[in-house]
Amino acid sequence: MPFQLDSYDVSILKALFKDGRKSFREISRETGITTPTVKARFDRLMNVGFIKSVSPILNFDIVEDDIGKLELEKTKRDGGSSEAIIRQSEEVQKKKKEEEKQYNQLLQQQDAKIRIKKGMKINLNCEFCQGHILGSPHVFKFANYERFFCCTGCMSGYKKKYAGRIESIKRRFEGEIPSL
Repeated sequence: MPFQLDSYDVSILKALFKDGRKSFREISRETGITTPTVKARFDRLMNVGFIKSVSPILNFDIVEDDIGKLELEKTKRDGGSSEAIIRQSEEVQKKKKEEEKQYNQLLQQQDAKIRIKKGMKINLNCEFCQGHILGSPHVFKFANYERFFCCTGCMSGYKKKYAGRIESIKRRFEGEIPSL
């Protein structure tokens, strides 16, 4: 059975689409969901592999003028004529505008493909055998991680194979949490 997004997941993802740099607290304020729930949901979306990374979107408008100036200065040092300098600078500007146009088209295509909504299903693969999980997943939780398995055999095989690593992560996680 695939993992299903609910309204909390959707609102968290929409907040991240607006600005991926937002803290969990900022997302909490914006969505009305508690901060620990936002963090837990984000971690879960990372653990199931739906969120692969939070990546920057670069603003090439800022860079364009600097590159044109650098190219202009380089041409002057090389002893080019003023017409050649102007022509080369115009070519650089034209090339940068073309790249920016292609980049904006790519973003529009991605926006058109992205239709995140409540009830959207995410297929899960077993952490051990990499097969598709068809029924309800068997979940192994440790520290702040969740791992999903197709059967108890795969889950016990995973625990046996990575026992040392799991214990190390648990000890590290317990050491970070201040005791009350």
